[in-house]
Amino acid sequence: MEFKVVQKELELQSRGWIPTFHDVTTDIVKIVEESGVKNGTCCIASHHTTCSVMVQECSHDFDTFDLEYLQHDLLDIMRKMIPDFAEEHQYRHPGPIHAQFGRYVDEPGNYTSMNTDGHLRSVFFGRSETMTIKDGKLDGGEFAHVYFIDWDHVRARHRQLNVTVMGTTEDVGSRKYNDGKVINTLRKFSDEEKAYMPQFDEWKKR
Repeated sequence: MEFKVVQKELELQSRGWIPTFHDVTTDIVKIVEESGVKNGTCCIASHHTTCSVMVQECSHDFDTFDLEYLQHDLLDIMRKMIPDFAEEHQYRHPGPIHAQFGRYVDEPGNYTSMNTDGHLRSVFFGRSETMTIKDGKLDGGEFAHVYFIDWDHVRARHRQLNVTVMGTTEDVGSRKYNDGKVINTLRKFSDEEKAYMPQFDEWKKR
């Protein structure tokens, strides 16, 4: 059985001033289809510490911020958890040494380090997603889209998304577990747990 690995880098441009949601679904699907991998996994990972990857339904409707409604709902929740960095010393980060490091690596100004909200949101949300490949197709269900989220809205940024496709170029046989029968995960009570108690009669009278 042949095992194959394909890696691609997607170059993206975030707009700044508000977090950017890049819909990369078409590109990921194309990479998987062209990889030659028939059954395996596709890992979609951010190259950056202020960015995340999300697999979610396409919301279709856009608001005046060019965000899908579901994306803006998510952003609203994240802002409640982790407020936008709006004023100096709102967060401990960045400290003076980090600001100096930014100047050392030729950042355009101290303000570019005021992206603590982006770092924290990325930590909460995660930087990667792994999806299953079945019969040469990305298995996202009926509605799933893949989004690359740049939480860092301090300035417009060039970003990179890494995609790794791994798997076999051959069939894998039946995928049915338990002969395809529905697995009952509900709690099962023992006879002792369901046994009669005298209190029941009193409760019935109330």
